[in-house]
Amino acid sequence: MQGYKEVLYEGAGGRRMKIRKTEEKDFERVMEIYGIARKFMSEHGNPNQWGPTNWPPAALIRQDIEAGNSYVCVDEGGRVTGTFYYIAGDDIEPTYREITDGAWRDGRPYGVVHRMASDGSAKGVGRFCLNWAYEQCGHLRIDTHCDNVVMQNLLQSLGFVHCGTIYVEEDNYPRLAYEKV
Repeated sequence: MQGYKEVLYEGAGGRRMKIRKTEEKDFERVMEIYGIARKFMSEHGNPNQWGPTNWPPAALIRQDIEAGNSYVCVDEGGRVTGTFYYIAGDDIEPTYREITDGAWRDGRPYGVVHRMASDGSAKGVGRFCLNWAYEQCGHLRIDTHCDNVVMQNLLQSLGFVHCGTIYVEEDNYPRLAYEKV
């Protein structure tokens, strides 16, 4: 992807938002957004997804930035309001190789979104980021903690289908696996 794709951010008063690759200068802001997201999740019935491990760690975010897989959502004023990890390809997520209580719907190459977070300053940033990612590849897989009802509702509203359960290395909590084809 070169540069970013600017689109009208629907549902936020006609604001224009951009998605672009995260730059090193964004690192502190991105980490601040993850702190805000951890607090929000804890206050909304999901204290275990990122809270106990202070997820995601700074070293992983730096690695994401260096690899070119970290993205930020930027508002009209140039303020970073959201962040996420995105990558697409064939069999790119090792934890998705084994799914229980169901099955993936499509075996073709796919995109993955992880570590999506917003600072809460604008409504719909998550929707905007997921729609952008889907436009890049037309086939997304994503997972979320069983207690993350906010994310589950967002995914379902965007047409994602619950496909089963996957497990991650970070903790022992199962994750609900979703796919949009």
